[in-house]
Amino acid sequence: MTEHEVDEATDALLERRGGRPGGELAERMGIEFVKLSAEHSIARMPVEGNRQPVGFVHGGAYCVIAETLGSVSANIHAGEGAVAVGVDLNATHTRSITSGWVTAECRALHLGGSMTVHEIVCTDDEGRRASTIRITNFIKRTR
Repeated sequence: MTEHEVDEATDALLERRGGRPGGELAERMGIEFVKLSAEHSIARMPVEGNRQPVGFVHGGAYCVIAETLGSVSANIHAGEGAVAVGVDLNATHTRSITSGWVTAECRALHLGGSMTVHEIVCTDDEGRRASTIRITNFIKRTR
């Protein structure tokens, strides 16, 4: 994480995941976590290396940063003894980004006992919305 803004639940998740909240794909795409909590999380991803052949960010890259951030937030909410798994993802892309960074801001819409819903807004360096994604996670008890 670039800016260590965490609460107790987030610290516990980071400890369970060896300090690597997003996993291999997030690391490969260059995703950096800025703030993590169940209610509000922020991450960023470089445009370079995540573009389509025509020069702008691949729609799937928006989905990867959004699903990563929404799932991490849901797992923070789920807590120890549970795992949150994505069951639905919806994305609407409204602007192309060709350089700089994609910033993803995730906000909880619903934090329940068995389900979470988060909305993730991806913006360019000027703060212009490029993609809006909603993710639903199912919380499965592991013990």
